Amino acid sequence: MRTEQQMIDLILSVANKDERVRAVAMNGSRTNPNVPKDPFQDYDIVFLVTDLNSFITNPDWVQVFGEQIIMQTPENMSLFPPGLGGRFTYLMLFTDGNRIDLMLIPTAEKETYCREDKLTRILLDKDSSLPDLPAPSDEDYCVKPPTAAHYADCCSEFWWVSTYVAKGLWRQELLYALEHLNGPVRSMLMQMLNWRVGLENHTAVNTGKSHKYLQSYLSKDTWDMVLSTFPKATYHETWRALFTMVELFRETALMVGGHYRFLYNHEEDSKVLHYLQHVNQLPKDAKEIY
Repeated sequence: MRTEQQMIDLILSVANKDERVRAVAMNGSRTNPNVPKDPFQDYDIVFLVTDLNSFITNPDWVQVFGEQIIMQTPENMSLFPPGLGGRFTYLMLFTDGNRIDLMLIPTAEKETYCREDKLTRILLDKDSSLPDLPAPSDEDYCVKPPTAAHYADCCSEFWWVSTYVAKGLWRQELLYALEHLNGPVRSMLMQMLNWRVGLENHTAVNTGKSHKYLQSYLSKDTWDMVLSTFPKATYHETWRALFTMVELFRETALMVGGHYRFLYNHEEDSKVLHYLQHVNQLPKDAKEIY
């Protein structure tokens, strides 16, 4: 596997030899001083270029970076509409295990790009035209304290969508129930847990993409409870997971709300919980809910 220095040297060599590339930058986990190093870290690279279309019309030019296991160009895909405007990305996984996510950005957007991400580090500036950037920081990715409105909305969404899970389980529509459990309901639980670790640590906390660092900020008991909310694909286990999520959400929401002096809607909690319990016991041949 090529070392980090070998990869950076290769990236800069390619850029230096191509007059269309005017600057190179890197961001992501490799510029984040708070992220532990490991061999799976991507190289999130940006080339600021003068003629983007000339790269796109010659797709083989990226072979210079090495033999690939697979490459994806999201802006060329029809199933997932492109969302980067005039930018273009090559996602490349190489046979030695390294991965480069290379984004091409027109030089006309250089000022905008340099303000987008505080983890950006400039590796090459041929024209000395980019602004001086501070040392990379992940502060933009840290948990922000909730507003009263955000807190209330999070609670409302959790309780509202939990009723969809119950409906799906009673109908014997397991995939429907799991999609709502692992989508909106879990998302609100994780949001509340993020707010909790933010207030408990009294400092800026970055729990990472997909909350991958959350475990390190929670007690073992709480983490075990989080893991228990991921059910086996059975109706019984999904009901159990839903009620565990309810318990953990309530505990966490009360802690967060108490700290920030936000009003927790106990009536909503109680009414929805009774509804969930009622649907759980509702006969499968019932003609009415109540």
